[in-house]
Amino acid sequence: MPTLVIASGNAGKVREFAALLADLGLEIRPQPEGLEVEETGSSFAANARLKAEAVARATGCWALADDSGLSVEALGGAPGVQSARYADTDAARIARLLRELEAANATSPQARSAHFTAALALADPSGQVVLEVEGICAGTILEAPRGEGGFGYDPVFYVPEAGLTFAEMPHSQKAALGHRGRAFAALQPQLQQLRQLFQAPG
Repeated sequence: MPTLVIASGNAGKVREFAALLADLGLEIRPQPEGLEVEETGSSFAANARLKAEAVARATGCWALADDSGLSVEALGGAPGVQSARYADTDAARIARLLRELEAANATSPQARSAHFTAALALADPSGQVVLEVEGICAGTILEAPRGEGGFGYDPVFYVPEAGLTFAEMPHSQKAALGHRGRAFAALQPQLQQLRQLFQAPG
């Protein structure tokens, strides 16, 4: 079975990838413990490329990376590429986000409008990026968390078309509507071709 390494140490993210890739017939592995890739890119796409290239070279396997994050209108697009580094824990990240929105006097839904972006990059075992796609999910930031599921900013990210936060959605609904799911939908037309690439000799 061909191996695909997910360029992440985030267990929640690896689980989401594994579910979205379940039909491809691949062995999904997380990146090696202790491997750290410095995310120095100025965009989600640039960071996804950096991670995919580094993990593919380190493992000699195909590697799929995403860089994803939350951009909030009233905060000038912050936290953006700093989403994961906004604070030390999910709870602290949410608390900081809500504090900064309060400080910005962002009380209307328009001022609290936000979007999640997921940029995916696939690198071959030599570290060459062969495919890139991006998905975006628009929503608003609630004043208090709702829901028990998901991770990261999910409890405060409300999706109007669903009437739910990411943390309130069943996995299947988040996979369909979420930024990562939309990125995979953009990838979908090429999945059969990717399967052939994975199985091709080195």
